[in-house]
Amino acid sequence: MGFFNFSETINSASAKAEARAKESFAAIDEIGEYNQQKVLAAFINNGVTEPDFGATTGYGYGDRGRDKLEVIYAEVFGAEDAIVRHSFVSGTHTLAVALFGILRPGDIMLSVTGTPYDTIHGVIGLSGEGMGSLKDFGIEYKQVELNSEGRPDLQAIKEALEMKPRMVYIQRSKGYTLRPSLSVAEIGEIAALVHENSDAVVMVDNCYGEFVEKTEPTQAGADIIAGSLIKNPGGGIARTGGYIAGRKDLVELCSYRATTPGLGKEVGCTNGVNRDMYMGFFNAPTAVAAALKSAVFAAALFEDFGFSVSPASDENRHDIIQTVCLGSSERLCEFCKGIQAGSPVDSFVVPEPAPMPGYDSKVIMAAGTFIMGASIELSADAPLREPYAVWMQGGLNYPTGKTAVMFAAENLYKAGLLE
Repeated sequence: MGFFNFSETINSASAKAEARAKESFAAIDEIGEYNQQKVLAAFINNGVTEPDFGATTGYGYGDRGRDKLEVIYAEVFGAEDAIVRHSFVSGTHTLAVALFGILRPGDIMLSVTGTPYDTIHGVIGLSGEGMGSLKDFGIEYKQVELNSEGRPDLQAIKEALEMKPRMVYIQRSKGYTLRPSLSVAEIGEIAALVHENSDAVVMVDNCYGEFVEKTEPTQAGADIIAGSLIKNPGGGIARTGGYIAGRKDLVELCSYRATTPGLGKEVGCTNGVNRDMYMGFFNAPTAVAAALKSAVFAAALFEDFGFSVSPASDENRHDIIQTVCLGSSERLCEFCKGIQAGSPVDSFVVPEPAPMPGYDSKVIMAAGTFIMGASIELSADAPLREPYAVWMQGGLNYPTGKTAVMFAAENLYKAGLLE
């Protein structure tokens, strides 16, 4: 088309990769259409109307738009209740609200997917001292390691339930690891095991997973899930926020932590953000499908260049994250510089590795996004440590997602780092 001066090598390889991805694209489109209709049905069922987008101030009593959006989230996710607020500043904050809302001093939190994502370490108390972590409040943390294939070890989980944990914690996405992300079916298997052998609450960190499959963990036995609105469910339109959905009694406990005991969901003005949050959720299934196509294209392209990728281009997907093992810090940095150069915002910026709060090594991040840190928009980031893998996610639409991936490949090619 002539807008970008890609080399013939990259153009040819991209055409080949896109042709190989067509079958995967068709499967993604089918799931995307199903989820889009599910969301549309929830909007129609609940009679969404213009006044729902109005602003409230102060205490926010009687905010009909806020309350209706929470009903819609609950319906779409197959949950009894939900709390959806712009006052959740990140996914980590939302997860922390759920953890502190449900757990009490003397309780045991049992992670059954190994060590959780880096930014939750301070919340649990795996790092830092005296910051008000779960550990500081007398909540004990235990974990069950994944098996040699990176899958949940069901026998080890069953044995760990003898400790009588209050909560079994599942991280759906891989985080900064190379293990496979969990399917809803796998989460359901864990939930069934836990409920058959204990009274523990099953909580799922659902970040990056919403609308990737036709069902959510709450429809497979999870008691509570949480996620960020600048990831999948915000659809690239919500400017901030998070959600918690699940059993009504647990959501109520979480709401007391989000606001205050006794007030819970009844307060919290929306300051005019309802329209963006409604539009974002409505747009989310289609945005997620675009992100998945961008990921599949990246997998196919870099497979053809001989790199190890996860998931493979023809694998079923359970979150929007695509990992490419680049093998060296030089390749890793060139990849991220290419993603940044192909972004609609700050394309002229050159990302450099730097320390980042919550991480134990320098991190390089490419994120030319309209909303700061929005993972549903195309971004790529990685800690500078072996095996020098990059974690790419997002893409508000497939054509621009594909183009940014081509920029990354072109950068490597020009630097003589592609075979």
